[in-house]
Amino acid sequence: MTIFSLLTYFFLLTSAAASAAADDSIFLDCGVSGSSTTFDGRNWTGDAAATTFTLTSGTLSLPANSPVSPAPATPYHTARVSASPFTYHLPVTQGRKFLRLHFFPVNYGNFASSDALFTVTAGPYTLLKNFNASQTVEFLGIPFLVREYSINISFLNLTFTPSSALPASYAFVNAIEIISSPDIFSGGNRPQPYSVEPDRALQTMYRLNVGGQVIRPMQDSGSLFRTWEDDSPYIHGAGIGVAYAADENVTIRYPANTPEYIAPADVYATARSMGPNPSINLNYNLTWILPVDPGFYYLVRLHFCEISYSFTEMNQRVFDIFINNHAANKRFNVIRASGGIGLPVYQDFFVVIPNGSEREKLVDLWVSLHPAPRSKPEVFNAILNGLEVFKLQSYDATLAGLNPTPSRKQGNDAAMDNAIQVSGNSRRRIRLIAAFTGGGLGLLLSIILFTLFSLLQKGIARPSSMLGSSALAKGSSTPCRHFSFAELEHATNGFDEAVLIGAGGFGKVYRGTIDSGLMTVAIKRGRSLSGQGIQQFYNEIETLSKLQHHHLVSLIGYCHDSAEMILVYNFMSQGNLGEHLYGTKDPLPWRRRLQICIGAARGLHYLHTGANPPIIHRDVKTTNILLDGEWVAKVADFGLSRKGPEIGHSHVSSAVRGTMGYLDPEYVKLMRLTEKSDVYAFGVVMLEVLCGRPALDPAKAEEESLVDWVLQSQKDGAIDQVLDPYLKGKARKLCLEKFVKTAVSCVAEGRVERPAMGDVLRNLELALAFHLQECCLEDSSEAGHSF
Repeated sequence: MTIFSLLTYFFLLTSAAASAAADDSIFLDCGVSGSSTTFDGRNWTGDAAATTFTLTSGTLSLPANSPVSPAPATPYHTARVSASPFTYHLPVTQGRKFLRLHFFPVNYGNFASSDALFTVTAGPYTLLKNFNASQTVEFLGIPFLVREYSINISFLNLTFTPSSALPASYAFVNAIEIISSPDIFSGGNRPQPYSVEPDRALQTMYRLNVGGQVIRPMQDSGSLFRTWEDDSPYIHGAGIGVAYAADENVTIRYPANTPEYIAPADVYATARSMGPNPSINLNYNLTWILPVDPGFYYLVRLHFCEISYSFTEMNQRVFDIFINNHAANKRFNVIRASGGIGLPVYQDFFVVIPNGSEREKLVDLWVSLHPAPRSKPEVFNAILNGLEVFKLQSYDATLAGLNPTPSRKQGNDAAMDNAIQVSGNSRRRIRLIAAFTGGGLGLLLSIILFTLFSLLQKGIARPSSMLGSSALAKGSSTPCRHFSFAELEHATNGFDEAVLIGAGGFGKVYRGTIDSGLMTVAIKRGRSLSGQGIQQFYNEIETLSKLQHHHLVSLIGYCHDSAEMILVYNFMSQGNLGEHLYGTKDPLPWRRRLQICIGAARGLHYLHTGANPPIIHRDVKTTNILLDGEWVAKVADFGLSRKGPEIGHSHVSSAVRGTMGYLDPEYVKLMRLTEKSDVYAFGVVMLEVLCGRPALDPAKAEEESLVDWVLQSQKDGAIDQVLDPYLKGKARKLCLEKFVKTAVSCVAEGRVERPAMGDVLRNLELALAFHLQECCLEDSSEAGHSF
């Protein structure tokens, strides 16, 4: 039996994404040189004659062999085809984009449709892997299909690579769309770690206009050209409810926290409810079944709007929302959430579908609504206006799912009409273990978390003193400015001690402003240009020039005029973690401490597994975990970092460097540096977070070493005695137990006994889930509660 677990984390979005990104509207008709306009008004440009991008040579422009085609002539009757890898190099503006790939799998010239087997990547993201378009459309019973993704990338290298497993394999694409969009995923009140960060990629799995007709791309809001499908093919069983439109004179009015681009008015102006008979409604759920790939996080977005004058007051219609038979939001009231009739509102839920024992199978995601009789509403009913499901990239930056089994088919007119990306249907009910309900905590046996990373690889360049003032370092795809000493002297008012914000072994750190005062930065000025200082200086530039990650500090530039060694970073307004644990700044609440640990663990996990080659930080400590204005943790100070061991080697032989109190005992004894050395240091950081005291405290005498003190307290059964007094009564039991167990495993004497950073990260996310879960349970008596 395959067991699946669900992590529900839900909340009402109180603000949406900011203004739209700069405009990119690119419609490429692949394999032609001219341009044409389709019936829906989109102007398609042939990729053979375009001048705004480049395409690698060796590809073919071929027409479809099908004499009678069920697909529109534009853009499906020609394709870009190649038996070798090919890449579109597309300069685009910074910001989130919808990327749509169109496929019409028929024979092209001498290329048989069944031989098309290929992988598609967009920069660091794997979108499709060993993708068989012919097999997919056969399974779905549709002639052509579209795969839609949302990515945030400033230069798009879109690569199609035929599979090496099939000698006759080739890759093809019929059309490519790139549409700028507001960041509709990362806006709003989204606490870490379950936010969709700006650099994370998503795939649209379903976009349904519940209770309404198909909404065509040109009818979409925000000029995003989305297709909204009819929801009826996905309704479970005979309980289809009642579809209806807005009452006359009901106008859809978008509040500030639900901009029009979230969904068009046509979505909110139609709905599906359970029906007029309360006794029937109390005995069934209004349910949609949506097959998805296992092994991914999913964002489930539900759209609501009351559009009947029969429902204008609170407590007239109150219902429960279930995802996979699991209570996601109890006693939800649309009028209460939105503020009135005709006002749209939406809710997001994050669901994890782990891999099971039958990895080749898709699994069903169930979304169900049921009246909430305990709220004593006037009417026992439920309503839904729209439903979207997005897949989030996995650990290795992939969105690629499984090819469907050829013998199974699932087709319908709506799917053929829209060719939207449906994965298939396993019709296998998901079995749940992690149970969270509004009324109490069930037996919590297992929650399996998948952490999502953006694995961006950047170029690298050795800085050169020959670069002019404010130039860009050549060879690095990350802009790294060279500042003159005069620029930085002016930025800090002559390195005035009044703007001094820190000091360390390398030198002093000042707050400054650059670009005519428009940007506040941190400026680290080295002590001397000799020996160890030079090596750390260049090491930091080299390391950070090739890395870009949400939880790593960003290097803006450097200066090494004459005898100066100066590094310029983004300014971190909340200082470093140590200052908040035992320094001069206010102590942090437990939840924020957890979120900071998770952020830092993400950064370190990226260094160990996402960077190429892997990087060992070698100086992980609380003062090297910086906090920006939004309390996002950024790992800093890469002066001592080293490349990880080569493939086939277990460690790097290295002289011992780092900070006392954080040094891996095995590294100290044997001079063998590994990623587990960072894990040990991070375990010490976790203990500092737990205890609110530094790694070494000479004033404590026998308790000088934090690690020794905690381990002895654990052995004596007095682990509660080490807890920071500020946290007494604030850290929940299950969460605290998971955190302590993880921290202690990190500081194990031998590296083989320590977890990998990815395991540490998963345990921390699980600890936070426990904390949020227990907090929700304490407040579950509040009607309509959404956390």
